[in-house]
Amino acid sequence: MQDKIEIVKDLAQKAEEFAKTNIELYKLKAIDKGTDVFSSVASAIIISLIFVFFVTMISFGIALWIGESLGHLYYGFLIVAGFYLLIGIILIVTKESFLENFLNDYIVRLIFKEKDNEGAQK
Repeated sequence: MQDKIEIVKDLAQKAEEFAKTNIELYKLKAIDKGTDVFSSVASAIIISLIFVFFVTMISFGIALWIGESLGHLYYGFLIVAGFYLLIGIILIVTKESFLENFLNDYIVRLIFKEKDNEGAQK
């Protein structure tokens, strides 16, 4: 009878250790996913800022060039601003069908992205 009690205690102890190990594993996996998502978002923000700076400089150049060609600098800036207004209107009209779906898919892909070494372990 004493042996059975010892076996049950040993089994309970091993089950507790197993549960603690699983909890620790899931914590580490959550941290790993969080850092992956954070690094992807941070790099996307940096690339976006560089792209915005590039587009701003190109826009000034094009506006000055168009303005000089038309004889008044402000004409060039008005034409470039009108172009951006047109792009903005198109994005507002298509935001639900294009922009939101694209962003949702991108975020889901980031969260559920499998690493190469995890695929080998499963």
